[in-house]
Amino acid sequence: MTGHPWARRLYSVALLALSPLIWRRVWREQLPGRPRAERLGAIPTASPATHTLWLHCASVGEVQAARPLIEALCRRYPRHRLVITTMTATGAERSLALVEKAAERRDGGEVSHHFVPLDFPGAARRFVDRLRPRLAIFFETELWPNLLAACDRRGVPVAVVNGRLSPRAFRRYRRLGRLMAEALSHVSWLGAKSSADAERFRALGMAPNAIRVTGSLKFDLAPDEAAREVSERLRRELGERPVWVAGSTHPGEDEAVLEAHARLRETRPEALLILVPRHPRRFAAVAELCAARGLATARRARHELPIGETAVYLGDTMGELAALYGAADLAFVGGSLVPVGGHNLLEPAAMGVPVLTGPELANFSDVAEALREREALVEVADAEALVGELDRLFGDAAARERLAAAGRAVVEANRGALARTLEGLERLLPAE
Repeated sequence: MTGHPWARRLYSVALLALSPLIWRRVWREQLPGRPRAERLGAIPTASPATHTLWLHCASVGEVQAARPLIEALCRRYPRHRLVITTMTATGAERSLALVEKAAERRDGGEVSHHFVPLDFPGAARRFVDRLRPRLAIFFETELWPNLLAACDRRGVPVAVVNGRLSPRAFRRYRRLGRLMAEALSHVSWLGAKSSADAERFRALGMAPNAIRVTGSLKFDLAPDEAAREVSERLRRELGERPVWVAGSTHPGEDEAVLEAHARLRETRPEALLILVPRHPRRFAAVAELCAARGLATARRARHELPIGETAVYLGDTMGELAALYGAADLAFVGGSLVPVGGHNLLEPAAMGVPVLTGPELANFSDVAEALREREALVEVADAEALVGELDRLFGDAAARERLAAAGRAVVEANRGALARTLEGLERLLPAE
């Protein structure tokens, strides 16, 4: 083993010192009936005869992006138990929905969910000792030093898939160079989203011969039939009015989006905004924000329909963003008018809906570049520019169709990351 174990010991001491603050934050990220002891690695002990695959995703966006991989793992390892872990409650809810679907289609092993333990040394060791995975798969940038070390201690091979490091994350990790070098020494194989991501991982200490550029799994995400059926039914209910979605929005961005919509309705009074905040805990606050601006609002969670005078349809449900995108004429992807780094631009593109975004795209720079190359992305600097593009595109059906067709073409042309990822995983665990 290479690296600097003393750096991890210092990290662990700092983590324990901050544990009251960490625990207070995690306390809110819980599901009813789920024991908080899971956060300390207290899960049921797996039988030695159980063959377990472990896939960890941070939150709801990563779980959604991992759906093609989850389905493929169920097919390739039908006798293995697949355990999905998340850090957030929203990720857990999305995981449970995927678990339910996967279990319905599966003849063999169990599919289940746990919250990932906090990265305290004892909690990490306890979790790995009880889970007994044959392979640990970490999605994107989930590099928890003590969890990785606990896998190494028990002889569990570790893969990082869809690996990405934004320039901002790279600068942050580079300040922890020795800690990250020690953490990456426990990774057996890494599938990077792009050559730039691969180079950043190498600069942090990842062995070059253990890295492969696989591309983004997000391109392999195909909308399921259930989502398309919901889209078609909702579109029929909405009628012929102009409809646009603002998906995965954040504080500060909701205000800009609502301002843009109010201005759009000055020239297109029948226009409807489907507003989908990123975090469920903000649903009520965003509903109040709509009311404060005098915008008549219907809430999907209450089964309210957006009738003629409704200006905003609040998508305050979980797991329906793709379906809501598919019901619209245009889609604005949030996290991009505020310094968040953007969200999945491919979700509306795969549904055949033209894509608009703000300038903050650090987390999806490779996807944005692929869309730009095919002229399949409309970028706006602020709310004022957003109004202008919405009005232009609502008045130009041919332009909307060109954007939609170009977006679908980008998705189709870049598929293949899933197959390359599975090839890498088979180096660590042959398929059944």
